Amino acid sequence: MQLVRMMSDGKAVWGEVDGNVVQLMDGMAGPRTGKSVPLDRAALLPPAEPTKIVCVGRNYLDHIRELGNDTGDLPTEPGIFLKGPNTLAEPGGTVDAPDWSENFHFEGELALVIGTQAWNLTPENALAAVAGYTCGLDLTARDRQKTDLQWFRAKAADRFCPLGPVLETDLNPADVRVQTRVNGVTLQDSRTSLMIFDVPAILVYVTRFVTLEPGDVVLTGTPSGVGPLKAGDTVEVEVEGIGVLETRIG
Repeated sequence: MQLVRMMSDGKAVWGEVDGNVVQLMDGMAGPRTGKSVPLDRAALLPPAEPTKIVCVGRNYLDHIRELGNDTGDLPTEPGIFLKGPNTLAEPGGTVDAPDWSENFHFEGELALVIGTQAWNLTPENALAAVAGYTCGLDLTARDRQKTDLQWFRAKAADRFCPLGPVLETDLNPADVRVQTRVNGVTLQDSRTSLMIFDVPAILVYVTRFVTLEPGDVVLTGTPSGVGPLKAGDTVEVEVEGIGVLETRIG
């Protein structure tokens, strides 16, 4: 099932994609309301309502190498950083290139949305806490990443996390293709099977320290091929089995 979050009658609502229409629902996991909207007229929002966005850095060996961070052993635990809900941007929206960065980068990745409160998960029950999966774009001010103490400007500025377009509830995240295109040219192309820490391992690790709430988002890391963006560019993040997240750079 594919779920979307959208504006309807001036408020944010959830719906289920049913062919060419969206059947409106009473909440992300609620029943249908009986109302529907044509899919091509739906004003889509990010398909999540998080209290926090937990991100995994350096989760693909090829990405570690391209950043020049492969001088030692592989990571023994996931590298975690946070984005706030302020970073969310809608699918098909525009994100302005920041005038305070001279090296603004794209990082496409698989994202997941939590469905139930999760604490101290195990490898066996971790995936049961996931409501669904979507495409994520971790926008990064690479030059500020080198100077920020906690990557605050580099990763957590407004609208630095486009998400969408749909939330796919039926997906096995173990081995799906992740691609990023800029102006139609494929620059990232990998599979989640190449992640150093898979989705269950990430969830087990995070929930040792932090309770994940329904609606929270987890970004699972980006493969190699990251690079700069400029005003006028169009970024597409495609995750196999989900769809394409398009973002224009203003």
